[in-house]
Amino acid sequence: MIRFYKGKNYDSASKIAADIIAAQMILKPDCVLGLATGSTPIGAYQELIRMNQAGLIDFSEVSTCNLDEYVGLGGNDEQSYRYFMNHQLFDHVNIDKTRTHVPNGLADDIQAACREYDEIVASVGGADLQLLGIGHDGHIGFNEPGDSFDRGTHLADLQESTIRANSRFWDGDESKVPKQAVTMGIATVMSARRILIMACGADKREIITKAFHGPITPQVPASALQLHPCVYVVGDEAAMGDLC
Repeated sequence: MIRFYKGKNYDSASKIAADIIAAQMILKPDCVLGLATGSTPIGAYQELIRMNQAGLIDFSEVSTCNLDEYVGLGGNDEQSYRYFMNHQLFDHVNIDKTRTHVPNGLADDIQAACREYDEIVASVGGADLQLLGIGHDGHIGFNEPGDSFDRGTHLADLQESTIRANSRFWDGDESKVPKQAVTMGIATVMSARRILIMACGADKREIITKAFHGPITPQVPASALQLHPCVYVVGDEAAMGDLC
C-alpha cells in the first residue's frame, strides 16, 4: 500500500517524515532504521535531533544501516556519507555509534565488502523503516536506471547525471566527484518492512509521478516501490502536486 503525505513546504514535509520515523522508534525502541544522505533528509534529521533533545524520542537502542558510500572516501573525509551522518545526526543524539553501519568505501576487496554489508543488514534483522530520497532519473540509493531489480549491495558506476547533480557538494566541480559507490541494491531496499521516500521541489514532480503512477520498470528504479506492501511518500506541494 502506498500512502501519500503532502506538506506545504520543505519544513513541513520534513516534520511529517520525522514524525513517521519517530513513531517507528516509539513503537519499537530497538528498531533498525535504514538511513539516507543528501540534502533532502537534512530537515527531517534536524527535527529528530530536536525531538531527542526534548526527551520525546530515544536513540539508545536504535540500530541504523545507511544506503551507500562513495568508493575511495573514508569516514573522516568531509564528503563521505559516514561523515555526513555523524555531522547531521549521530553526533547530536544519544545513539551508540557501534550500532550505526555505513558501507566501507575503502575496502581492498569491494565485492567482498558488498557481501559483508548485506550480511550486516541481515544480522540486525533488516530495516524496520527505510528512508529514501529519489533522483531525477528515479534512482534510489545509487541504483541507476538499468536492467533488473534483483541486486543486493553492489558496486555502482555513477551516471553522468548523478555526478552532475552531486557536484554541488564539490563546488560544482564534477571532476572531484567519485565515479563509483557501494550501494544497497533494490533487493536489499525492498526487504525493509516499511519504506519512507521523500521528494521536495517542483523538479521532482515528474519523477514522483513516473515512479508511482507509471509502469514498473528498472529504467525508473523507484517504480519497484509500487510492489512493496507499505510505502510512505512524503513531499511538499511543489513535488506532490495533486498526487494527494
